[in-house]
Amino acid sequence: MTESTGALIVQSDKTVLLEVDHPAATEARGELASFAELERAPEHVHTYRITDLGLWNARAAGVDAEQVLDVLLRHSRYPVPHSLLMDIADVMSRYGRLRLERDEQHGLVMRTTDYPVLEEVLHAKKTAELFGPRIDATTVVVHSAARGQLKQALIKIGWPAEDLAGYVDGTPHPIALTDGKDDPDADPDSSWELRPYQQLAVENFWAGGSGVVVLPCGAGKTLVGAATMATSSTTTLILVTNTVSARQWKAELLARTTLTESDIGEYSGSVKEVRPVTIATYQVLTTKRGGIYPHLELVDGNDWGLIIYDEVHLLPAPIFRMTADLQARRRLGLTATLVREDGREAEVFSLIGPKRYDAPWKDIEAQGYIAPAVCTEVRVDLPHDERVTYAMAEDADKYRLGATSEVKLPLVKALARRHAGEQLLVIGQYLDQLREISELLGAPLITGDTSVKVRQQHFDAFRNGDEQVLVVSKVANFSLDLPEATVAIQVSGAYGSRQEEAQRLGRLLRPKQDGRSAHFYTIVTRDTLDQDYAAKRQRFLAEQGYAYTIIDAEDVTAS
Repeated sequence: MTESTGALIVQSDKTVLLEVDHPAATEARGELASFAELERAPEHVHTYRITDLGLWNARAAGVDAEQVLDVLLRHSRYPVPHSLLMDIADVMSRYGRLRLERDEQHGLVMRTTDYPVLEEVLHAKKTAELFGPRIDATTVVVHSAARGQLKQALIKIGWPAEDLAGYVDGTPHPIALTDGKDDPDADPDSSWELRPYQQLAVENFWAGGSGVVVLPCGAGKTLVGAATMATSSTTTLILVTNTVSARQWKAELLARTTLTESDIGEYSGSVKEVRPVTIATYQVLTTKRGGIYPHLELVDGNDWGLIIYDEVHLLPAPIFRMTADLQARRRLGLTATLVREDGREAEVFSLIGPKRYDAPWKDIEAQGYIAPAVCTEVRVDLPHDERVTYAMAEDADKYRLGATSEVKLPLVKALARRHAGEQLLVIGQYLDQLREISELLGAPLITGDTSVKVRQQHFDAFRNGDEQVLVVSKVANFSLDLPEATVAIQVSGAYGSRQEEAQRLGRLLRPKQDGRSAHFYTIVTRDTLDQDYAAKRQRFLAEQGYAYTIIDAEDVTAS
């Protein structure tokens, strides 16, 4: 791009502005997303921020400073500040100056290509106690139990270590993919093969040994996990968000691999099976009794060759502490968005590993592997009396008042009528609101209090077409496979959670048999925190290229 024609305006404070309507906006967005994070996404100009962690993730994925600078220089409308170019090169050069390696004589060691850097971390308060004796000017012994803790601490002082110390093999267990092509008795329609991006994700992960694969919902993250297990062919621990997810993983593994029922165990609140492949819920592992975690033995008392963290962006804090002790195990994190609202992305980077593969949602859509989606925000005015109540409310109560207004109910009914005959989900945060909608639509309500058995019955009926509408709480935010769902109506959410927005849209993205687009509606009350938080939630999807059309409530009720 020549000066004055580029889609980007690059600024010295590490913000990058993207002109959405520019002809090269899509190309620029795709290249920018590999190292910068979207902060704001109004209609015409999106704001990205370049962070140290984003640059280190890019560096770990094989993107060097020269490539990052090339993206900025090619797409920038104005000259890029020289100070910023220097800063990016300096930040990216920090990754890999310290390396964790395995030494035959001394065990775990840290080596450096830059003697002063090693001196700095040896004398830093956060890291000094994690080292053993000095071997030579560029090498020092690291206490083997401190591998994870050291990587966390080094990130905080700005010297991320490249972990090349390798992994234990774990207990061997034969696992292979079964595509059905060589089975004469198999249903011809059930044959399958890894998609190119799935294969590349597995290869990139395996080359690095640990890290995170980021794929859109519906793009087959479970198959990436299965293929990684087949590559490893060792005992595997799979950590998932809930029991429904655990059983979906089991069904998929039985269908796609040589594993049998006796090979796969469930470790949840109701079942405690430890088998060569064990699927455990985060909840059971983080259960605390008398100040201790009684189920930790599952993690550290077995010789796992691979640990898979499903929905890695949701890792509870205790799992981070467990993961610090598992640095000798191969670790695969799977997610649709690496965004964490608690800001702990650096811990995912240091303890699970850097981002090894990231496929933009629109790229996967263009290949036909996920359904296209139409995103619409429906804005409705609060009635006069509710506006007064809202205006006088305490700040802590304002979001709930705006999000749960009964003025949304006629819109839900009108949208459900518009999409009659389609598989439709109504998703929300507040149970009282969802109960009203359930009664209004005559549809089942599924919440955290719904038993796993009853949930499964409703989900199966929905998949089979026996039920066409489900009203669901945040239990449907993740790890829920409802491939024929084509419409979602979001009535309330978890404040400004970008990850939740992505997960909810993701419920609709499995490709439809007839090629239909999915429709994702968000109903918000105008001039309230409900509208403000909706804008924040949409940022991640805007980064992926999804645009929200904003319409007035009258456009819905009049149609």
